Amino acid sequence: MSSDFKKLNKLKKNSRRIQEPKLVERLIKISRVSKVTKGGKKLSFRAIVVVGDENGQVGVGVAKADDVVNAFKKAKSDGRKNLIKLPITKSLSIPHGVEGVFGACKVIMRPSVEGSGVIAGGAVRIVLEVAGVKNVIAKQLGSNNLLNNARAAVCALDNLTTKSQVAKKRNLDLN
Repeated sequence: MSSDFKKLNKLKKNSRRIQEPKLVERLIKISRVSKVTKGGKKLSFRAIVVVGDENGQVGVGVAKADDVVNAFKKAKSDGRKNLIKLPITKSLSIPHGVEGVFGACKVIMRPSVEGSGVIAGGAVRIVLEVAGVKNVIAKQLGSNNLLNNARAAVCALDNLTTKSQVAKKRNLDLN
């Protein structure tokens, strides 16, 4: 009887592992931050990390800590908290053109033909690759701030809709 319970518990543990999506973490930037206090300078590190499953989920996390490893871990958990889901077409592109704005950064994204790859720069490229988008053209305008560009890219991806979502919304508006 006890062996049956052991097998059942083992199956439950395995099913939990299967349900958790395997997330990919990519580091955008680690910067050394110094705070001047009465006793002198206090050094800490700030990490910007993009987390995603390369299948339509992505999030950006930021954190500070006294050492690089803890800053990376904290940023990774912050990115997991801020995950968004986005629709991806069969050709691994986005369904339509979209703009995202965060602070002084503006990111424009357009779908591209299959085989063209990710044509984007800096933080926007990393966000798109971790999200699982393979064919897209993106342009960042305004500021060069890596964190704001990454967040603008996530805002743009959050604004994506599918045909079925638009049709459903239009039917609700007509009735």
